[in-house]
Amino acid sequence: MHSDIIVIMDPIESIKISKDTTFAMLLEGQRRGHRLFYVYPGGLSLRDGSAKAKAAPLSVQDIPGDWFKLKHPRELTLGREHTVLMRKDPPIDAEYLHDTHILSVAQRAGAQIVNDPQGLRDFNEKLAAQLFPECCPPTLISRSISDLRAFVAEQNEVVLKPLDGMGGRSIFRSYGNDPNLNVILETLTVNGHQLALAQRYIPEIVQGDKRILLIDGVPVEYCLARIPQGNEFRGNLAAGGRGEGRPLTERDRWIAAQVGPEMQRRGMRFVGLDVIGDYLTEINVTSPTCVRELDAQFGLNIAGRLFDILNVTPAAS
Repeated sequence: MHSDIIVIMDPIESIKISKDTTFAMLLEGQRRGHRLFYVYPGGLSLRDGSAKAKAAPLSVQDIPGDWFKLKHPRELTLGREHTVLMRKDPPIDAEYLHDTHILSVAQRAGAQIVNDPQGLRDFNEKLAAQLFPECCPPTLISRSISDLRAFVAEQNEVVLKPLDGMGGRSIFRSYGNDPNLNVILETLTVNGHQLALAQRYIPEIVQGDKRILLIDGVPVEYCLARIPQGNEFRGNLAAGGRGEGRPLTERDRWIAAQVGPEMQRRGMRFVGLDVIGDYLTEINVTSPTCVRELDAQFGLNIAGRLFDILNVTPAAS
């Protein structure tokens, strides 16, 4: 049961293997003797009520420039023998949501889907943090430019961002007297037609935006602090931040204890929490990263812990 690992990800030829968490999962699955299959972009479909995937047998190796090999693709009917790693990056657009509906059909046929497709539909990564307001800084999510402007004036210094971004894209730091504030709000809300998030600026960002990983609701004992460089206020690695591993603080563990049980209940087996200072800012459920960095710094095998709780067993030879 659940012997084959099916991966849905962004194009495998474009990843950076030294930083790619999906690649760490694939290496671990192969090490344990599982057959790996790579689903081509757009390769999910439904036929007569069955979930199908255009997928190629995949092998991986931790060698820069030569990290994967694909064989001729075949059509798979997803079911009991499959664990599907849904690891495609945002945005969560209509095509992404349609794929999660197909994965729900596969789940009903017995496939194990990581993370749960209903949870992927339910949890916008910015909005999900607001399920735990006791963990978060003052936050407003609104389409109203006037309300957002008033919030900025109230807080004086804020971070503004869209709800569907990742990697630090389209994030602004602004002030109550910022002459660019109106155009920032008009851009983020598309002139009042889309939701945007405003959050009190947390000065502790200079010490790092911490990524805490949860496996079935339980935190890994170390986090990766992504520290802004130079004049940059964003700590995201994609925006040039430097990653530094640290043990979890008591407050980090408290936040994880508030969030973890609900993530476990909803089938979110692998989750990344973003914490700045004492505050939760995001809950990442689509494709959390930082495994390779933490493994390298502390001699961990985080993907191995994930596979242990998934209880996948290779098929007999």
